[in-house]
Amino acid sequence: MKLVSLKHGDGEQAAIEHAERFFLLEEINRAEGSSWGTSVMEILQQSQLEELIQWYQKHGDRAVSSIPFIPSKEATAAPLFRHPRKIWGIGMNYVQKAIDLASTPPEREPVCFMKPDSSLIGPEEYIQLTAQDVNVTSEAELGIIIGRTCKNVPEERAQEVIAGFAATLDMTNQDIHARNPRFLQRSKVFDTFFSLGPQLITPDEISDLQSLVVETVLNDEVIHSNTVSRMMYHPWFIVSYFSQMMTLYPGDVIMTGTPGSVRIQQGDVAECRISGFMTLRNPVGEVVQIISNFPWGVVMR
Repeated sequence: MKLVSLKHGDGEQAAIEHAERFFLLEEINRAEGSSWGTSVMEILQQSQLEELIQWYQKHGDRAVSSIPFIPSKEATAAPLFRHPRKIWGIGMNYVQKAIDLASTPPEREPVCFMKPDSSLIGPEEYIQLTAQDVNVTSEAELGIIIGRTCKNVPEERAQEVIAGFAATLDMTNQDIHARNPRFLQRSKVFDTFFSLGPQLITPDEISDLQSLVVETVLNDEVIHSNTVSRMMYHPWFIVSYFSQMMTLYPGDVIMTGTPGSVRIQQGDVAECRISGFMTLRNPVGEVVQIISNFPWGVVMR
């Protein structure tokens, strides 16, 4: 199943994508007499995803024939949700990426970092740079969305605890990171430095996870491309690895590394393209100026 988040009315609502049309969960509830959550996060937190998938597989074709829908050209995408409890990322997960950086990745454990939800934006929302951001990069990554509360998950059972996958973009202030590799965390936490796609694709929709192609794109030009099969740490290992450190909750996001990064500047458009997924696209906005007439500062565009 392909579950998406759309801007609708004054909010953002969950919908099922079917045959290039979008069916809001509130319309499905009205037609079916069901009570599924009307946002993606509600569906995950209320443990409704598996039941919804089963309903869709059994009755979807019949049900959607009589339910009002939003045509794809009229749909406005939103991020899957705005406030996940955790956003995790790992670095240098593709063999070629490590070679390009002339770096030897750790043999047993990946490099990892966290991002705050204040960094989160959605499709077509602007990546905002400041006057001090001289060298900022964008990286396309396959994101894992956790579906169940879990801890100490064996690698062979990791697929049981995920809701699905999403397209993501990870931005990094490379000037900060270049001063000292220990500053990796700080280089990634700025506002608008994480973009989350609108579409959650459940594992049953992906016949061969290893063959998925992940592409970092700038201004419609593919800069880096690679397949999941070229990851050093498989997605199931990554889920298990993070679950050994902490409890994972529905809606937690884990980025799985990038095939490569590209420098972005005002006026650019950064994209994450993953085979079978809606393209995640974010323009780079005007440089943000900080007015310091007040002790706490005021942000102006």
